[in-house]
Amino acid sequence: MKFFLSIVLLIHGLIHFMGFAKAFDYGNMEQFSKEISRPMGWLWLLTGLFFMVSAILYVLKKDTWPLIAVVAVVVSQILIVTVWADAKFGTIANVVILVTAVTSLAAIHFESAYKKDVNIAMKTNSRTTEILTEKDLVHLPPLVQNYLKYAGVVGKPKVKNVKIVFEGDMRDRGKDWFEFTSEQHNFYQSPARLFFMKAKVLGLPTHGYHAYLDAHAKMQVKVLSLFPVVRLDSPELFTAETVTFFNDLCLFAPAALIDDRIEWEPVDTRSVKATFTNRDTAISAVLEFNEKGQLVNFISEDRISVDEMKTYPFSTPASKYDTINGHLLPTYGEAVWHYPEGNFVYGKFRLKSVAYNVGIE
Repeated sequence: MKFFLSIVLLIHGLIHFMGFAKAFDYGNMEQFSKEISRPMGWLWLLTGLFFMVSAILYVLKKDTWPLIAVVAVVVSQILIVTVWADAKFGTIANVVILVTAVTSLAAIHFESAYKKDVNIAMKTNSRTTEILTEKDLVHLPPLVQNYLKYAGVVGKPKVKNVKIVFEGDMRDRGKDWFEFTSEQHNFYQSPARLFFMKAKVLGLPTHGYHAYLDAHAKMQVKVLSLFPVVRLDSPELFTAETVTFFNDLCLFAPAALIDDRIEWEPVDTRSVKATFTNRDTAISAVLEFNEKGQLVNFISEDRISVDEMKTYPFSTPASKYDTINGHLLPTYGEAVWHYPEGNFVYGKFRLKSVAYNVGIE
């Protein structure tokens, strides 16, 4: 699609130069049966240049390309109407470009809400250079201490926020898998999780935004970034997102497990129970470790399935530990609902990058 649209923009722009050539008698422009004035010829040239500039910006992934393309399409269509008999098929190209530009503008606007929330959270959550030491671990159960030492957090700065990038696959019950990429920012001083996902569902670009911020949680999913297909904003969602927030903390920001809002309870030789409280909401999860000290599963019975607004056991088995940004972290995980009729894997996550204590971008 990217190659196709860039070619359409480029060729459509070059065709407009023919109007300029007709106006100034450059070559034999028999394609135009109607005369074109010189002032209009300059407008044909300028419009062609606009299309070519938008093509370059599109290839370079600049957010300004659709604005320039929309202006070019509007002027182009006016020019086409003046020589309709000769240039009417250019309308097809204009429609293709306009639809793509409008959906791109909608996507940029939708994602800008996510970026705005991230920047606000950056301002209200401090960064740190304070180093985490073994003294910070003494109140933790031995299993958790071993996990933090294995992950390599001792001797590194304490974690106040994290930026995580995933790619993977997701699905709903009874539906096919779809691929996605995601970017998120999590904050720990004032708990927040801001998650933006890009995917194609049934061939249509679909974006989703989960915002867990200031004792509130909401979820939006839009097809073409224009048409909402999911819009959730209820008290139950805050509890569900608190589980997800704590899940991310355990797996991808293990240094934050020293937080005094977490209470610990031993379960057996390979697992502990953790209860995390944010404001008036408390959720619990059992953390399972293997003999290497790796966290290999997170199991909670406090997460609500938003499709049914019912609570089911939820787990995220994790594996394939590798060094990411100086920490040993799982690079593969699954999201599993444990329904009465059986387990259902609805998400597969492959970790691409992690950055700690980031600033405003």
